[in-house]
Amino acid sequence: MSGIYIHIPFCKQACHYCDFHFSTSFKKKSQLVEMLCRELVLRKDEIKGDIETIYFGGGTPSLLTSEELEKIFETIFDNYSLAENAEITLEANPDDLSEEVIKNLSHSPINRLSIGIQSFFDDDLKLMNRAHNQEEARKSLELATRYFKNLSIDLIYGIPGSSNEKWKENLQIALDYKIPHISSYALTVEPKTALEKFIKNGEVDPVEDEVYREQFDILVETLTNTGFEHYEFSNYGKPGFHSRNNMAYWLGKAYLGIGPSAHSFDGENRKWNINNNALYIKSLEQDQIPQQMEKLSMTDRYNEFIMTRLRTKFGVSPVDIQKKFGDKYLIHFYKEIEIPMTKALVELKDEHFHISKKGKFLSDGIASDLFYID
Repeated sequence: MSGIYIHIPFCKQACHYCDFHFSTSFKKKSQLVEMLCRELVLRKDEIKGDIETIYFGGGTPSLLTSEELEKIFETIFDNYSLAENAEITLEANPDDLSEEVIKNLSHSPINRLSIGIQSFFDDDLKLMNRAHNQEEARKSLELATRYFKNLSIDLIYGIPGSSNEKWKENLQIALDYKIPHISSYALTVEPKTALEKFIKNGEVDPVEDEVYREQFDILVETLTNTGFEHYEFSNYGKPGFHSRNNMAYWLGKAYLGIGPSAHSFDGENRKWNINNNALYIKSLEQDQIPQQMEKLSMTDRYNEFIMTRLRTKFGVSPVDIQKKFGDKYLIHFYKEIEIPMTKALVELKDEHFHISKKGKFLSDGIASDLFYID
């Protein structure tokens, strides 16, 4: 089964840490929605079989009107086959979620909301330049829990000036709302963002690596002790509420990326659309898809397999390596895995290699050390 990702490249304002593609001008929004629908039609033959997940990401998908969402869904239903009980997620910002909006979303095909809370504290939200405040964050959850059973929130740790006690309080507030899924990420200082500029100018203090590690450990312990499964490095879900969209990425399933800057993957090739709204619209008006493509080599695919599987609860199976990539890569894996094994960063369990509790925070670094270099 496959998935569709739809990128909605509009935001009310720019978050200081964000390097995703978006625009704060809505002048071309209705026109862009028309072109999203046109791209969906033009690319319908790229997907084989039923669609298992649809994910509206961004940007800020909650800026779409009911009419715009309806237009996109009509296009999908007319051109694609959906699996029974397909997971359909919409990312939303708290300040967009009035009761009327949430009620309308609950009556649409959307059956899962992912709300970008990030923090329940106004000073954190102001530092990140989020469009909502703590009151709106809490209100959005009070309303959303009335209309949606399948809910996720995003929380950020490693915020400059944020203490471990404050981070624990953030987590406790989320738990009080009985949210069944939490995605949590370290606040990364991306190049060319406002946050990077503030740190370089001394306006914001950088966060020490030890703080990231401590707050990550608090996150894992708090959530796993309250019934969440840590099923992927940044994702925690109660039983029955793991994100099928997220897992599809980490398990290497095919997906179609629609919209400016969206990426697609078919198992062997990766495609990405141009990250310019005006040029995207202009190309689609001429029935041309403005994208580039990279054919992944066997080594590329092996390295991605190692990276993604080690981030998940599934771990790496030597049997899978041999079947998918052959003896050369299996021999390499056995040779390189010895070092993290001796350091107790990786453990063997049920014939799969997993990142240990000790190595969890170092997952990506451990994986990169296992890469095959041509």
